[in-house]
Amino acid sequence: MSSIHGKHGPLIGALDQGTSSSRFLVFAATNGELLTYHQIEVPRQCPKEGWVEQDPLLLLNSTLTCVDKTVENMKKLGFTPSDIKAIGITNQRETIIAWDKYSGQPLYNAIVWLDTRTAKEVDDISSKSNLKVIADRVRYLCGLPISTYFSALKIKWLLNNVPAVKTAVEEDRCLVGTVDSWLIWNLTGGKSGGLHMTDVTNASRMMLMNIDTLKWDPYLCNYFKIPMNLLPEIRSSSEIYGYLTRTVLQGVAISGCLGDQQAALVGQMCFRPGQAKCTYGTGCFLLFNTGQQIVHSQHGLLTTVAYKLGPKRPVVYALEGSVGVAGSAIRWLRDNLGIASSYEELDQLSSKVTDSGGVYFVPAFSGLFAPYWRPDARGILCGLTEYSHRGHIVRASYEAVSFQVKDVLEAMNQEGGFPLSSLQVDGGMTNNDALMQIQADILGIKTIRPSMSETTALGAAMAAGCAEGIDVWDIFSEDSATITNDVFTPKISQNERDERYWRWKEAVKRSCGWELHPEQKKIAGIGEVEEISEI
Repeated sequence: MSSIHGKHGPLIGALDQGTSSSRFLVFAATNGELLTYHQIEVPRQCPKEGWVEQDPLLLLNSTLTCVDKTVENMKKLGFTPSDIKAIGITNQRETIIAWDKYSGQPLYNAIVWLDTRTAKEVDDISSKSNLKVIADRVRYLCGLPISTYFSALKIKWLLNNVPAVKTAVEEDRCLVGTVDSWLIWNLTGGKSGGLHMTDVTNASRMMLMNIDTLKWDPYLCNYFKIPMNLLPEIRSSSEIYGYLTRTVLQGVAISGCLGDQQAALVGQMCFRPGQAKCTYGTGCFLLFNTGQQIVHSQHGLLTTVAYKLGPKRPVVYALEGSVGVAGSAIRWLRDNLGIASSYEELDQLSSKVTDSGGVYFVPAFSGLFAPYWRPDARGILCGLTEYSHRGHIVRASYEAVSFQVKDVLEAMNQEGGFPLSSLQVDGGMTNNDALMQIQADILGIKTIRPSMSETTALGAAMAAGCAEGIDVWDIFSEDSATITNDVFTPKISQNERDERYWRWKEAVKRSCGWELHPEQKKIAGIGEVEEISEI
């Protein structure tokens, strides 16, 4: 690789395909500075209650456009596109796509991680005592509880319910993977030799990988009835996988791949056991580095792979608390309820009140994730009075995000480690100073926000830049003390904090048990539940 660079030195690109948007960002490898980016919002479809889908071609095309538009921006700003030495990819996890390896066309919409169409099967497993042993074994092998959240049941649903997928499997034309696999396959040649691969962090979210061996587990694949030949090859998070065959960056190496939350952990430089970060986006995700030790949670947390930064480097694990609805609750206020026409207007409404006026909002649109794992929960507003108005509901929505993070942090503190004295945060929602102050007040510890909040994309860039053969980013020598941060300190009393959290827990109790299991409906005399019809 040439050592001659423009005045800004070697550059690394990061392709960030999330639930709400696609983005391509360019960083300077010498100091991690974000130079430019382009972003496109991507829509979600909800064809039935509990179903959440996206168009795979739209996800792909939006990323291609973002790359080309960012390069145009670079030229206008005087940067040298040829200085981009590699790109890393980070993505929404668990979301599943099936496609035809000969035509390159998707066989069905992407089933998004929020989707709950497989809730009946999860309910059946959890309600039968004789299946508990199997569920426990599944969790021990992959680190995850049987849930609609993860990929395995989504893949099984595709195999059982979509004729185009069934036929493609029979004719050996079908490939299945998470969003990173779909993008890498298309970016490295597609039907003309594209690479079918994923990295260990994304694979660890599919409920099919053995958390110890880092390979697809025969027992898990057999239990969920998923043929292994459909699945991508599992690689490390940092190595040269292949080269771009599309966009104006054709020929540039793809050398980093991490699920979005693990990428943020790397971007926050949480490389030591005991370090943690929380990312605020569509959902909210708190990861706690446990080093090379696999820790099986006793308090509703997930065991996951944090990163493996090279084929010869050790794997690092983490405990994770996943909150399904965070930023999407604010988007719901805007798009579904029409409380405001923009996020800025929502912020203004919230800023006009000093508290929620006793209103509590539990946004359990897809049930409750960690630490409750209650698929039967549904969204609920508590404490409404004639005094309540739009500002109180918006404020309650921001507080709901913070309370859910506190739930996860309480569970982490119970795992036997040392309680966190501060919380490192990142993600789009952290740009809201008021939310960060609410978070500090509710947690009772400092909330620390880096001045550059794009840590998810930064983590993917760091993984790409440090890959063997690229070697332009020495991530382990970074001096985190040089990073400037905004620090939010708690301002409310412990008594007020305890009372508000007690009321939140009461609201959570009221949200649970709303969505009945079919057997419960029969007992209640509601009648048979209509089965999902084939597509």
